[in-house]
Amino acid sequence: MDDVSREVADHLMQIKAIKLQPANPFTWASGWKSPIYCDNRKTLSFPEVRKFIADSFANRVRDLFSDATVVAGVATGAIAHGVLVAERLGLPFIYVRSSSKGHGLGNQIEGAYSAGDKAVVIEDLISTGGSSLSAVEALRKAGCEVVGMAAIFTYGFDKAVKAFEKADCKLTTLSDYDTLTREAAASGYIGEEELETLENWRVDPSSWGV
Repeated sequence: MDDVSREVADHLMQIKAIKLQPANPFTWASGWKSPIYCDNRKTLSFPEVRKFIADSFANRVRDLFSDATVVAGVATGAIAHGVLVAERLGLPFIYVRSSSKGHGLGNQIEGAYSAGDKAVVIEDLISTGGSSLSAVEALRKAGCEVVGMAAIFTYGFDKAVKAFEKADCKLTTLSDYDTLTREAAASGYIGEEELETLENWRVDPSSWGV
């Protein structure tokens, strides 16, 4: 898994999916300010990277969630990745919206599934964990058993770790913040000053830049 983590981090840097803006921080949905943004949607535009991530996801699901009967993608960032994983595993695919539609059938979960299905959830990125675990909650309310979640990348925040533990949801990720910053520094993708900024931000992200 360490090799996969490093290779995913290298791919993200090669396609410039990692954005650094210490002077003009990004604002996340949670309200946190961040000097870094990981745009995993960009991986879909590069066939070699897309294939590597989908294959790695499929292998991880086989290893950890072999009892899954359906793959569930979190809208919108993980829909495409989820489809690719489901195709490799030969499993049905569904996806979970952030909330129920305000028109038509009013669905929050789209696709064919049954109560009792064992769902593995595919996500593109884990920050605080809030939106990801909302999808887990929706699936459970619909009668599905969530066997776990697999994501491309996590920042590894304590808040997210505790949230997943509280929700009793097993999480695995292809890469993580520590691996990314190590690889970025070693390759020259970021300099010493940028590395220091990223390390300081990681200590207390909720109050950084406020």
